[in-house]
Amino acid sequence: MIVNRKILTLDEFTLQQLRAFPSATGELSSLLRDIGLAAKRVNVEVNKAGLVDILGDAGTINVQGEDVKKLDIYANNQFMGVLQHGISCAGIGSEELDEVVVFDDEVSNNSKYVVLFDPLDGSGNIDVNISIGTIFGVYRRISKVGTPCTAADFLQAGNRQVAAGYIVYGSSTMLVYATKRGVNGFTLDQGIGEFSLSHPDIKCPPSGRIYSVNHGNFFQYEKSVQQYINVCQKKDKTNGGPYTQRYIGSMVADVHRNLLKGGIFMYPGTTGKPKGKLRLLYECNPFAFIVEVAGGKATDGKQRILDIVPTELHQRSPLFIGSTDMMNELESYLKEA
Repeated sequence: MIVNRKILTLDEFTLQQLRAFPSATGELSSLLRDIGLAAKRVNVEVNKAGLVDILGDAGTINVQGEDVKKLDIYANNQFMGVLQHGISCAGIGSEELDEVVVFDDEVSNNSKYVVLFDPLDGSGNIDVNISIGTIFGVYRRISKVGTPCTAADFLQAGNRQVAAGYIVYGSSTMLVYATKRGVNGFTLDQGIGEFSLSHPDIKCPPSGRIYSVNHGNFFQYEKSVQQYINVCQKKDKTNGGPYTQRYIGSMVADVHRNLLKGGIFMYPGTTGKPKGKLRLLYECNPFAFIVEVAGGKATDGKQRILDIVPTELHQRSPLFIGSTDMMNELESYLKEA
């Protein structure tokens, strides 16, 4: 069998990146490989979801007031366990946990990074075999290395992320991660059990023809958002349309598609939930970082997502994210309001 050595595995790619920066310690590369390991473990269970007892509700409610799925718990335990047993993470914050978890041991206290993650985004789709995913953001801690990390390490603005990424568990399993040097995607090769570079240097197209929004909440959105949605529906070929609506109900799948093909994803606040439903630290910040590095934009409707300084671990925020031209058009309506 001839092995194509032009295809790099995740490990090979991170090591190659490390060689380009002789002063780097390799701690971030190690952290990303740990996340890849946890993703492979979760992928195994996702792929046999109909055969084992991980479907349906676990019978508990998380800090968000949402029913916890059995696979949510499994995914959370896998990512927390792998990061705790590694050498590159001082602590974690999870959407599924009330408080941060500090890994208070000698190795972890000497680690430079903390990780925030949503272990299983879109878990409401587990039972019906629709794509779900994991989202994560990596921050350099601001507390003194050598001591346990603190809550302040997790309440940093998104622009202080050193890396962010997501995993899509779909028809194929992909890990996409961004550093300030670029965005790269890796597809899990089931034959060798490794993530292999399949989408190098991802760039978000400046425009697209897809808009993603929950039309069921249309009359609960602000008038400016309603106006933009109406424009998306009424566009014709002379002004770049018509746009096509695609909304899966799994943020990872929706934003992943728009990142590759061009488009805009909107999760506005509603009259009942003016701050929206998405979590700033676990969902909005990581995707905003990824999409901006790829050339797109992300706002809460009033300011850049990455400039928001969080005050709560489970803080919510509206989110508008996607291709630059489409975002600029949306913002023209938001500014008029």
